[in-house]
Amino acid sequence: MKSRDDLDLRRLRMFVTVAEAPSLRVAAEKMFMTQQAASSAIKELERTLGVELFSRTRRSLMLTPAGETLYRGAAALLAGGHQLTAKVQAAGADSVPPYVIGHTPNLAPSEVFTIIEPVVVADPSVPITVRPIFADQIRSALLDGHIDLALRRGIQPPPDLAGTVAGRHRLRLAVGSEHPLAQHDQANLADLADHEIVVAVAEPEEDSEYLRLLISICQAAGFEPQITVSRLRGTPPHTAVIAHPQAAAFVTNEPGWLYDNRIRVIELAEAPTVPVQAMWLPHTTSAIRTKILASLQP
Repeated sequence: MKSRDDLDLRRLRMFVTVAEAPSLRVAAEKMFMTQQAASSAIKELERTLGVELFSRTRRSLMLTPAGETLYRGAAALLAGGHQLTAKVQAAGADSVPPYVIGHTPNLAPSEVFTIIEPVVVADPSVPITVRPIFADQIRSALLDGHIDLALRRGIQPPPDLAGTVAGRHRLRLAVGSEHPLAQHDQANLADLADHEIVVAVAEPEEDSEYLRLLISICQAAGFEPQITVSRLRGTPPHTAVIAHPQAAAFVTNEPGWLYDNRIRVIELAEAPTVPVQAMWLPHTTSAIRTKILASLQP
């Protein structure tokens, strides 16, 4: 029977160093070990786990599927350990660092506030900082400890992060003032069949889950959407229709005119709702996070 410390932090750090280095020689130098000692340590870890972590068929070590699984999990565990150390040191210094929440641009700050409002109202002394972050930066920001909680549009978190659906918002349309739909108080999803839909992401792969969700909503309405990708980053999704006046954008703003009456947000009949996903490092605890998530329960 294997001991409970098979994956102790020392072994995890060694494994991650080897996995991230361009060669075993470079990894050994970083760990102040000989290359032979580093190789022996990896082989010992593989014997302990009963799997191969690296493919040795090439000159450089390549992660196997088992190795990739361990790497993604190890990175999150080590990050959690660093954050726990920082919390302990802050507690010893009688210091309370702010709880930092990052949100993607397709979530308005006001929408983020509705999620944390019960906690803020219950205890105004709770230190919380909210700041924008791009979807492709979420994982690294959580691992580096730059944020404690991430909020984005989505349902499934990456395999090495924990998450839950933190709420849902009603979907609406934003169009430029000269767009044909701007003259309507309400539109049907099917009305978009003849119009482009602009999606405000730098690369579709960065926010692919939310993009797939929007496409599936259109498909359920009976048409394949004409997607245009906006390269504008960091501004609210409705601003994309200024650069793409022929297109409409899915938003969650309240209905009405925006941007000096150059953009109109209109209601969708039988509008679907889109989820807000909260994500954090697994195997970590947080009293503030617990309170936020508990306040979201019906």
